[in-house]
Amino acid sequence: MDALLASIQFICGKIQVVSDLFWDFPTNFEWYSNIPLLGNFSLAIILLIGSGIYFTVRLRFIQVRKFKHSFSVLLQKESGTGLSPIASFFLSTAMRVGPGNILGVTGAVSVGGPGALLWMWVSAFFGMSTAFVESTLAQIFKEKKEDEYIGGMAFYGRKLLKNSAIVGGVLSLMYIIYALLCFPAQGFNSVSALGQIAGIVTGTELPTTHAVYWIGFALVIIVTIAVSFGGTKKIAKVTDLLVPVMAVVYVMTALVLIVINFSRIPWFFQAVFTQAFKPEAVFGGAFGTALSQGVKRGLMSNEAGQGTITMPAAASDAEHPCDQGCIQALGVFLDTIVIATMTAFIVIMGHVWLTDSADAWFDMGKLPKFLASVEELTPGTAFNNVVTFLVTLCFGLFAFTCLLGFMSFSEICANRISRNKAFINTIRVLDIIVIIFGMLTSIVGMDLGALWDLSDFANILIAYCNIPLLYIGFKYVKRAQLHYESKEGTPFGSKVAGLDLPVWDNRKK
Repeated sequence: MDALLASIQFICGKIQVVSDLFWDFPTNFEWYSNIPLLGNFSLAIILLIGSGIYFTVRLRFIQVRKFKHSFSVLLQKESGTGLSPIASFFLSTAMRVGPGNILGVTGAVSVGGPGALLWMWVSAFFGMSTAFVESTLAQIFKEKKEDEYIGGMAFYGRKLLKNSAIVGGVLSLMYIIYALLCFPAQGFNSVSALGQIAGIVTGTELPTTHAVYWIGFALVIIVTIAVSFGGTKKIAKVTDLLVPVMAVVYVMTALVLIVINFSRIPWFFQAVFTQAFKPEAVFGGAFGTALSQGVKRGLMSNEAGQGTITMPAAASDAEHPCDQGCIQALGVFLDTIVIATMTAFIVIMGHVWLTDSADAWFDMGKLPKFLASVEELTPGTAFNNVVTFLVTLCFGLFAFTCLLGFMSFSEICANRISRNKAFINTIRVLDIIVIIFGMLTSIVGMDLGALWDLSDFANILIAYCNIPLLYIGFKYVKRAQLHYESKEGTPFGSKVAGLDLPVWDNRKK
């Protein structure tokens, strides 16, 4: 077993080298890093934030102008085909609000300092417009399959590149690879959360080989398979229930911690804004460190620009493509500006790195770092056990809902490549095997860090595939946006977009 774990760590380490190359290029060249100011910005950061700024300007800050309107769009009713806008919103939120909202934010702060949060806010603000563009594109080019709508990056990528079946197949495969790279961490988090919850309830620290972990292992696999193979509508019924619960419980728990530590709030904002440009040496002491951590973990948290949220966006029975664009922009706001910020409040206000426990805190894993910060904010109180339980419960739900989304949309992409049953079943089995692998790594006591490296690589790899497509298809988004805000009252269709859109033309009838 030790040899197997060593091999896994070695492979993940090699993947991390490639991931760092994608994330850091060309800042890893001395000639570039020595350029004043510009040398702090990698190509990935320029591409992600730069695209968000470009789309924000071209769309005249639509994420601000339509922010209030986004809430009214959520209440639109479905017409019988596809999901309602709010069901689609919950489904995308189930995939977007994941363990990264706790682990990613905690990691960003522990590596880049409190200032990393400011860069997460910046990337999220401009990422809202990027999410608007990719989700609107997903709606424009969606297709109808029986009583559901399907679409997303692979679909609009094919249409935008001369209707190339090869392009559609490659992009579908890219999403499947993305999901496979993300599955281990989510499987690990799901089963470890169940074990930790049992430990909190019993008041003892259970070994990872305890029967509770094996029971959790079996439950997660059975429920994931039962739900995810039922199509987007079946998954949406589950996420309609779980997403509001996990979001409300987590936000309310964090708010209670903030209220009872009200006196620390001024220090929190001071730390964020002063260390965004000059972090303390303990966090790397470089502006580029805070910047890169904020953008990297911001992407992991809200997924704006990755194209990974475009499939649930396409499933919506929206009255206009831009309606779903507004909803997905709102999703980025909820994910990062609200939920991820709550995590940062706890980690930063806990300021464990300034206490006598600093050395131990830095040696901890990301979830223990977060829980240690929670304990610092509730010192010597029984309330700490309640908060720890609720946070761990939300953490497990975050991971589980991500698993559901990944499996369902992997199958949609597999169908895009081939409808051969043997091929579809092969993808299903492969997904399950990889999830099981992730869970087993938790049970045998492997560190999550190596698995998280796989997610880092998956995030930037698929973003590099998706963002060029957004520029290619932006003219259609712009036409849709102008029509959306013209208040003409005419339905959206082929005439408005300037290309054949039978799904939208048929919807008008």
